[in-house]
Amino acid sequence: MESNQSSKRLHPLMAGAAASVMLVSLVGTAAMTGILPSSQGTTAPAASVQPVAAAADGKATTAPVQAQTPAPAPAVAQYAPPPSYQQPARTVHRTHVVHHTTTASAQPATYAPPAPAPQPPVAQNSPVGIGVGAVVGGLLGNQVGRGNGRTLATIAGAIGGGYVGNEIAKKNQ
Repeated sequence: MESNQSSKRLHPLMAGAAASVMLVSLVGTAAMTGILPSSQGTTAPAASVQPVAAAADGKATTAPVQAQTPAPAPAVAQYAPPPSYQQPARTVHRTHVVHHTTTASAQPATYAPPAPAPQPPVAQNSPVGIGVGAVVGGLLGNQVGRGNGRTLATIAGAIGGGYVGNEIAKKNQ
């Protein structure tokens, strides 16, 4: 006699999909609330190419070249002197001059230790934030899967929600 019962186990692909949805949701929530740091970078300018050109005296020189952009066609021809008439760029050297002066003091100098720097307040764990986050995370995790998968999702949601709720509460103190 063969049994015609279907398996009530959670398929591994469904478990992976549920875990990835929860992970992406937690990371997105953390990014929106400011728990994750944001990038302050800017795009780097295009690398400049240093072509080698022969100077009038036969020596090879390098000259920086800007990124090539198509120039609009000039309506009127403009006069440009030949390269031999152009003056080379001047290099400016700057030096810093420091003058030391001494003064005679009748009293010897005394050592005074520097004042301690004020410490920023330490954000403490918030039981309210942990509790609210755990309840919300557990409710969201309970919506995923069936049987043992639902239980695991509920536990993972409660743990993740508690952490996120605590971080939000610490940030908003």
